Amino acid sequence: MTSTAAPHRSSPHDVVEVINEGGTGELVLICEHASPYIPPEYGDLGLSESDRLAHIAWDPGAFDVAKALSARFDAPVVASRVSRLVYDCNRPPDVPSAIPAVSERFRVPGNANLSAKDWAERVDNYYRPFRETVSNLLDLRQRSGRPAVLVTIHSFTAVYFGVRRELDVGIIHDADARLADPLLRAFREAGGMIVEMNEPYGPEDGVTHTLREHALSRSLLNAMIEIRNDLIDDEAGAALWAGRLGDALAEALPRARMAA
Repeated sequence: MTSTAAPHRSSPHDVVEVINEGGTGELVLICEHASPYIPPEYGDLGLSESDRLAHIAWDPGAFDVAKALSARFDAPVVASRVSRLVYDCNRPPDVPSAIPAVSERFRVPGNANLSAKDWAERVDNYYRPFRETVSNLLDLRQRSGRPAVLVTIHSFTAVYFGVRRELDVGIIHDADARLADPLLRAFREAGGMIVEMNEPYGPEDGVTHTLREHALSRSLLNAMIEIRNDLIDDEAGAALWAGRLGDALAEALPRARMAA
């Protein structure tokens, strides 16, 4: 497996990575769950080493796919350098899943019974810098008259609560399906893949926060992509599926612009 974990740092404020910030392509890529890194002040959150590297902690392969798409489309990438168990940057501060005490079947002792002060500190240290970085990037593009299409890159576990998911790619949208619809069409025209809309999650599961916060508020074309993580957990797999997703985006973007 290719590791994309951020190196250890002493400061919890150095939590956002921006790749190709000045990219001239229209895509803006977001990877909220890029790293399993847990800052040392939180110890191991009460988890074993294997649990800290499991899907509950991050989205294996997603960052590698995002970087490959960045190179193909000359697109900036905004990525969290911190595990979603410390703070899930695809969740607003007022929901329990932002700092989960339980993720799937895994209890996270280091997140249990947090005080209001501890919760607020994590919001300030991890969520706000990430949110502000994305907002500033999009605002700068808007002021300069440059287009932006927001695409978030995720991966999902093949087995969830003991049930095998027969799905390769999920395309998720909230109220705006202008990009999601032609993306689904492009994948299905290519064939050979199991691709569904709003699977394995949908807006009702609270997974579209980034889309709502940053894309819907600006009327930007947008979509959230979920790729099954056993398909992209090594270099070859990530490259293959980044190519397939890139081909689908290249087909879908002109169609989406016509619908905009």
